[in-house]
Amino acid sequence: MSDKVQRVKGVNDILPAEANQWQALEKIVQDVMHRYAFGEVRPPIFEKTELFARGVGEDTDIVSKEMYSFQDMSGSSLTLRPELTAGVVRSYIQNNLQQVSPVQKLWYEGPMFRQERPQKGRYRQFWQFGAEAIGSGYPEQDVEMIALFQTILNDLGIAQSVTLKINSVGDNESRANYRAALQDYLRPHLSELSETSQHRFETNPLRILDSKAPNDKELVKDAPKIRECLNAASTEHYDQVLTMLSAMNIPYVQDDLLVRGLDYYTHTIFEFTSDALGAQDAICGGGRYNDLVHELGGSDVPAIGWASGIERLLLVIEAVKPLDVDAGLDLFLVVPGDDLRIKAPKLIQEWRQAGLSCDSDTLRRSMKAQMREANRQEARFVAILGDDEFARGVVQLKDFSTGDQAEVPFDQVVKRVISGQ
Repeated sequence: MSDKVQRVKGVNDILPAEANQWQALEKIVQDVMHRYAFGEVRPPIFEKTELFARGVGEDTDIVSKEMYSFQDMSGSSLTLRPELTAGVVRSYIQNNLQQVSPVQKLWYEGPMFRQERPQKGRYRQFWQFGAEAIGSGYPEQDVEMIALFQTILNDLGIAQSVTLKINSVGDNESRANYRAALQDYLRPHLSELSETSQHRFETNPLRILDSKAPNDKELVKDAPKIRECLNAASTEHYDQVLTMLSAMNIPYVQDDLLVRGLDYYTHTIFEFTSDALGAQDAICGGGRYNDLVHELGGSDVPAIGWASGIERLLLVIEAVKPLDVDAGLDLFLVVPGDDLRIKAPKLIQEWRQAGLSCDSDTLRRSMKAQMREANRQEARFVAILGDDEFARGVVQLKDFSTGDQAEVPFDQVVKRVISGQ
């Protein structure tokens, strides 16, 4: 026997039992997106590598360490998307969506790819859904984006187990002021920082606030706060966001060390976290990126967005409140004898076309084995079709939940199953 081919390290199979939870989650997401007037966009899975280098930032871990990049036959460098904000913005620019509406509200779902250390809920191919609002720079757009994810949490029934953390990194002037203040504070301690943070000291010192190294975390506890360096315009924007969140009864915690990992953020940034995940507690992150559209070749258009990892969100759902999933069949057709097996598929096809979820045995097993299979698939009803029943155009319809059984004509089966009687 030849060796089995194993799946690639760091990826995961989503099997039918688990997929039911995925589908239930996706249905809620789709419903909420529709209620908030967001339209779905589906960019390609791979893009030109330069899109992520320019959009995400060459100094980020994603671009410098984690991307799956390759050359195609023409010699162009392509990359499997590690995130989707840059791809959505590229699509917005290329398809002239600004001409369709002054504010484009877009959402997406699909696989992303990062070559990082696999761990529970974090895979090298992982799935995200997210939303981007491009065109408005006002605080109410920030609040709508936060409320959008909060509504998804409410509909999932897990909002009480999730914390919204929020901060502001201000506009470019405020960021420059804070960058200088943070460098002044850290410079005497430069040798005490981790090697990664020493490198970031010059290239992106704000990322040091996000370091997981124990000594780095201790050093930044007394660092200047970003909010202390915000100019008047940035302060007003942030204050209005907090005021509206309070008015909408959306609880939040201000986190002065929250900076997010990508270079394009401005003004409001936020994360939703859950204790159910342990140390890696973020299930959604995002913020405003007012310069990204222009940096990628578009107009000077403000934007804000967020993304949520599906695998990690499902871990919280599993720990807090699994989704109600009706995974069972409406009907299982049991055919005891071989003579009717050729005629039976016509019946089950008619029931399926009428809207029932149905199955039948294709292994020609005994009636007892077929009943066990119906039970395994959690069928609500079983239709037993013998020679006598077929001759009279009826089935013996059994309700598994009550044990009641009745003789039902072929053309009445769908009605009886739907009504549950």
